[in-house]
Parts: sequence; C-alpha cells; structure tokens
Amino acid sequence: MNALRQAPDLRAIAAAEIIAAPDKKFASAIYEGWVRHRRYKPHAHDFSYKMCMLYIDLTELDRLFLQSRFWSVGKKNLAEFRRSDYLGPVEIPLDQAVRQRVFSATGNTPRGPIRLLTHLRYFGHCFNPVSFYYCYAEDGQTLQTIVAEITNTPWKERHAYVLDVMQAEQHRNVLGWDFAKAFHVSPFMPMQRDYRWRFSIPDDALRVHMDVLKDGASDFDATLVLQRKPLNAKNLTRCLLRFPLMTMKIVAAIHWQAFIIFLRRNPVYSHPTSAAAPNHSDRKP
Repeated sequence: MNALRQAPDLRAIAAAEIIAAPDKKFASAIYEGWVRHRRYKPHAHDFSYKMCMLYIDLTELDRLFLQSRFWSVGKKNLAEFRRSDYLGPVEIPLDQAVRQRVFSATGNTPRGPIRLLTHLRYFGHCFNPVSFYYCYAEDGQTLQTIVAEITNTPWKERHAYVLDVMQAEQHRNVLGWDFAKAFHVSPFMPMQRDYRWRFSIPDDALRVHMDVLKDGASDFDATLVLQRKPLNAKNLTRCLLRFPLMTMKIVAAIHWQAFIIFLRRNPVYSHPTSAAAPNHSDRKP
C-alpha cells in the first residue's frame, strides 16, 4: 500500500518519458494480448483477460530500462526486475542459471542469447504462473530450447520443464511437445495427466497453447496470444498505464476463479508428497 500511495501520477508525467529520442533497436520487446483458460471437466468453465508481458534478452537487461524512470533492475521502483523472482540458484546470473539448467537436462549448453517472456515486479509484487526462457543458437535466430518455469498456487513452488527443439514436432513455425505432467500446479487438477504444449517461434506474433489431457482428451487448456511492440520509453510507460497492477490482477483472478470452481463442487486434490522443492526441479520431456 505504501508503494501505491507514493506512486507518481503517471498520466501527468508520461509525456516526459515519451519526448522524442532516437529509437534504440533491441531484441527485447513488449508483447500485449490476452490469455484464456478453459476447463472442460467435470464442469465447464472459462475466463480470459488482457495482459502485457516483457520479452527480455538477458544480455540487454542492464540497458533496457535506462530510458524510463519508472523501470529498474534490482532497485525498488514501480516496475522492477528482481533476480530472486526467477530461476535459481539466485547466487549466479540468471543467464548462467538457465544455461546450467538446460545442460543438466539435455547435455547441451545454449551458446546464444536467452530471451525471457515474463512479468516483472509491479508496485513491489510479482507472481508468474509461468515464465518462458527462449534459448537461441549463436546466430540469435535459431531457437534451440525453451525452458518453461512454472510456479504453482498456493504453494509458490517452482519447476522447470526443459523443451529441446530437436525433439519437437514442427509444422512451419509451430513447435510441439507431448509429455507426462511432473509437477502439481493446482488443487483442482490431479497429477495423473499428460501435457500437449504448442509454441510459435517468437516474432511479430507469439502464441502458446497448453492442453492438459486424460486418455488423449482435454480436461483443460490455456492459450496465450500476444502481439509484439517495440520496447521503448513510450511503450514502457503505456504498459504501466494500461496494466499497472498486472501481477496482482493475475493472483486475484486465480483465487477468484478457484473460488468459483470450488462452488461448483469440482474435486480438490491434495499436494503430493513427491512434489519438487521450490526452485530446484527440472524435467526434460
């Protein structure tokens, strides 16, 4: 609440952030769009909401937010990138942690840029149901691996699925993996399920579709559809104006939808004792 009381009037000073300056070309970007969740069994239920995510080339991280007073790295601000919000061990740079995680799962170390699709910490609060690390070859164009870092609710444990592009089904620019669920995500979804995940290669559009399957039929799916925008002072300010409480909105939506599902008497599944410890699990399909 203190952060909210002390926050400056963004609309009053946004113009100062947008004063013309040469556009810097970054591989990083802002993606805006929507996410939809659909539950099919035992009772149908769906919801969707608009969202904004950052797509951060980790080699550019220290330079990205110099263009806006409202964004920072490792320093409290309206929007903050905080190392501890992401894949561990937190004692080493995130770039290095991702490379180590990929190597431990595949035996290969990504040599090119790593680009993270995520929510940052807004007004001191951060929660990412999933963050995606897109790992490229040295040319910066050839996608080699995707790491999906899941955070469950309400336990806030983390688990990383490592998806090797060489093992993917591929149709044009869409990559697909089918594999068994290995991490307890929600009290309304049992462990004995399979995943079918589909990813577009990030470009002007970015799409992710995740099916949760039982005996080949979908119990639940989630779809993310985003459009790319340049990461510049104007769009950073616009993102804060349109989505100032993004991660709080996500948490509120999760709990509200969980309440609705509970009222509809969907089964509740306890946390299995074999669940991964926070921030120290990986899985290769």
